[in-house]
Amino acid sequence: KIVLHKYIMVKDLFERIQDNKGPLGKWASQAEGYYVFPKLEGELGPRMTFHGKNILNWSLNDYLGLANHPEVRQADTDAAIQFGAAYPMGARMMSGHTKYHEQLEEELAAFVMKESAYLLNFGYQGMVSIIDALVTKNDIIVYDVDSHACIIDGVRLHMGKRFTYKHNDLESMEKNLQRATKMAQETGGGILFITEGVFGMRGQQGKLKEIVAMKQKYNFRLLVDDAHGFGTLGKTGAGAGEEQGVQDDIDVYFSTFAKSMANIGAFVAADKTVIDYLKYNLRSQMFAKALPMIQTIGSLKRLELLRNSSEIKDKLWENVNALQNGLREKGFNIGDTNTCITPVYLEGSIPEAMVMVNDLRENYGIFLSIVVYPVIPKGIILLRMIPTASHTLADIDETLTAFEAIREKLVNGTYKEIAERTTVDVS
Repeated sequence: KIVLHKYIMVKDLFERIQDNKGPLGKWASQAEGYYVFPKLEGELGPRMTFHGKNILNWSLNDYLGLANHPEVRQADTDAAIQFGAAYPMGARMMSGHTKYHEQLEEELAAFVMKESAYLLNFGYQGMVSIIDALVTKNDIIVYDVDSHACIIDGVRLHMGKRFTYKHNDLESMEKNLQRATKMAQETGGGILFITEGVFGMRGQQGKLKEIVAMKQKYNFRLLVDDAHGFGTLGKTGAGAGEEQGVQDDIDVYFSTFAKSMANIGAFVAADKTVIDYLKYNLRSQMFAKALPMIQTIGSLKRLELLRNSSEIKDKLWENVNALQNGLREKGFNIGDTNTCITPVYLEGSIPEAMVMVNDLRENYGIFLSIVVYPVIPKGIILLRMIPTASHTLADIDETLTAFEAIREKLVNGTYKEIAERTTVDVS
């Protein structure tokens, strides 16, 4: 006997995926393997291999060149031999806690001048979870419109009100703090103000000193994502807060190991009361495996070098200044960066940008990151470079020469002509 079941017809969930691959996914057929998801091979460093050719790499976040430091490689190797990749098994709260995790937390807290710290498996998930744990539906969030995706996604979890202010705009900050204050008075909640120590796309420091000054007028707590400032800014390398003289006034300090530490993981630092609360309320850590011993012990060695080898940071800034001053002297627009991140702004279309990057990689051996619309306004091409302590002044001279050549081709229409002859779907 056949029984016919009645059911409501609904659209196949995956139909949308077939029709709309997203703002980046729509470029996959022509970009994957070259412009996105490129395969860089060889030892991590300024000189690597791309599509069989030796290239000069400006697209690694290994600011201090620790990825291939002999002491770091040895510490990673020793930890792998002693503990393997699995140790410890389980979440910190249940079975994944060790003395090495505690030691790293204590040393990180001291380094960034905070009372306590807590390790995180990944920077992205850590920041999302921190925001989620710090606020309730009665609290108000105020954050920079140019915040990193991890902050945006953390704010999306918030069930209460949130306000964005114009990027690094003091007037907009105050206006939104006024709105948040009025709203918090109605809900009975508090205010969490979020910014970045360094904005990773344009290289500007967040205006931490000015934000801290607003605490005299408004009652809020300050959370700073200092992923690009940790290890690169400040006298000791403690980050943007130290650089601007307001580290003590940052209520919750966050950074990742994926930049200056050349590793996986992250941490959050604050007063002990705050960290004790987060330890028992960060869902991304409570329900995830502890940071493996290779990363934990390896980070102890990296932090030791950050503390005791100031010449590494000095070399980084020698290269940063040489690159940025050289670009300015040759008339390139690098915006108002005041950090290691070096953006170069040019005018051109997306097809011209693709031809130019291809030329840089194939004919000049220069590999860097390119950013176009919709991340930045139409008609602008952003070439983003990350100088490191491992680069040389010869690398910089080679790059400056290449940049002068590609700028000439962009201005005289060479790239436009090539782009028009090439089938490029920019719909």
